[in-house]
Amino acid sequence: MLKNSLIVMLLVFTAGFALQGRAGDDPLLPVIPAAQARFSATQGCVEPTEDMRKNHMKYILHKRDETMHSGIRTSKYSLKECINCHVSDAPDAPRVSSTQHFCNSCHSYAAVDIDCFQCHADRPVKTGHGLSLSPGGARHAMNGASPGQAQPENRPILAVEGNAHE
Repeated sequence: MLKNSLIVMLLVFTAGFALQGRAGDDPLLPVIPAAQARFSATQGCVEPTEDMRKNHMKYILHKRDETMHSGIRTSKYSLKECINCHVSDAPDAPRVSSTQHFCNSCHSYAAVDIDCFQCHADRPVKTGHGLSLSPGGARHAMNGASPGQAQPENRPILAVEGNAHE
């Protein structure tokens, strides 16, 4: 009797996975929101999707080093540009703390903490919303800080309010 019950449970369990596979929705995988924009008319992202899934952190870290240590600022591989393309600017759009947020959808699935948004905006940056452009084109919060220097006590506010400090 126990053997028959185990066989029935196993069949029901595997049939459930087979049906889910046909529907195309695997509840065990993260739901990745669609991009809000394209890199160019011919290219969706700066790199092919599979490459970005595997190597995005390498690109972001390399970009960070170029920007912070060498002063080279370009939009390719910029975290701000990733957010501008992949995250909605709607008032009710999910914040990074939600698994619905583009970045956190995979990072929570992979159990990887994201610390980028302690300083960077988790939503697209709009000009004219408490931001000024420095001569180099970098955006800085208008909080009395010198260009490129946010006051430490304001960093959480910059991230929470969605203003960028790059």
